[in-house]
Amino acid sequence: MKPIDYINREDLYGAHNYHPLPVVLDRGEGVFVWDVEGKKYFDFLSAYSAVNQGHCHPKIIGALVQQASKLTLTSRAFYNSTLGEYEEFVTKYFGYEKVLPMNSGAEGDETALKLCRKWAYTKKGIAENQAKIIVCDGNFHGRTISIISMSTDPDSYGGFGPFTPGFIKIPYNDIPALEAALQDPNVAGFLVEPIQGEAGVYVPDEGYLSTAYKLCKEKNVLFIADEVQTGIARTGKLLACDHEKVRPDILILGKALSGGVYPISAVLADNDIMLCIKPGEHGSTFGGNPIAAKVAIAALEVIRDEKLAENAENLGKIFRSELLKIKSDRIELVRGKGLLNAAVIRPKGEQTAWDVCIALKENGLLAKPTHDHIIRFAPPLVINESQIMEAAGIIRETIEGM
Repeated sequence: MKPIDYINREDLYGAHNYHPLPVVLDRGEGVFVWDVEGKKYFDFLSAYSAVNQGHCHPKIIGALVQQASKLTLTSRAFYNSTLGEYEEFVTKYFGYEKVLPMNSGAEGDETALKLCRKWAYTKKGIAENQAKIIVCDGNFHGRTISIISMSTDPDSYGGFGPFTPGFIKIPYNDIPALEAALQDPNVAGFLVEPIQGEAGVYVPDEGYLSTAYKLCKEKNVLFIADEVQTGIARTGKLLACDHEKVRPDILILGKALSGGVYPISAVLADNDIMLCIKPGEHGSTFGGNPIAAKVAIAALEVIRDEKLAENAENLGKIFRSELLKIKSDRIELVRGKGLLNAAVIRPKGEQTAWDVCIALKENGLLAKPTHDHIIRFAPPLVINESQIMEAAGIIRETIEGM
């Protein structure tokens, strides 16, 4: 089969809910992927930061294979021999008393919303069905009905109403707006991405997160951090919130929690919050399954043992420095933290960021545009300095040559 045959088959039998770059991938190892014709590429998307540990990391794959041959799923109707091990490991790893395991990032966010509301009625004393959660313009937390109800992106919410009530939308990186919204006594939580990834790697002002956390504490409001994309070493710290020494009341994790090997997400909180949910009030058939437990432990050990947060911090500075050397009026702005970076592309004629990504693909590097004029660059964190320099050279030569 030729690449177009694979593409046409997906188009014929699959829903048209994605617009992929026209490349058909067949194999991956470390920072590289190969297409069905054997061409090699730098992966500078990392499955939206799910593959922080690199493609097919042998330790993570080993954990997957070993557990898959022993026990795959019990549901939570019974205890199993691996879940408690994982729960102890992950809570100690991130410094929380309890974890609620789920599968996808969107499920993690939905879990956090339910947990916050339950806490509001059980502990804060808000009247039933009156709890509100503050969210930010430009957010991306997933695509379920409740999550798109708090979106400001027409592509996410257009044509999918009616919407779930109970959300207050304010501008991102705007402390006065947060202060005003917190005056409502029915506010139970503030859900925020430490860096808005899908919005184009929008990094807030220094001090925004710590000030927002302090304001939430003053009003007895839960600070909820969606670290599905920014967490697990991507931004140069274990969590992006760690840059400002903020410990969220509710922490949402996903993606790299499995190193891209398995769908795993988690919500972490202390007993005062987590134990508001009682048996039967929330769950998932696959949440906390034995394979997920073993895979997540291995994935987090790789992050720690290979010092991937430190690598992201060091190489991120080098990468941004190299992007800023590009001699082209096509680059309007470079921003990011760690190895979560973006270039804002100035359109030229009919060419957009998509066309830049097509040119990058032809030159051996895969990245994806967001919002037509921004390209996100997020390679696996196992990348080394020589590879980051080679990749930056491809980006420079591609953009200068357009």
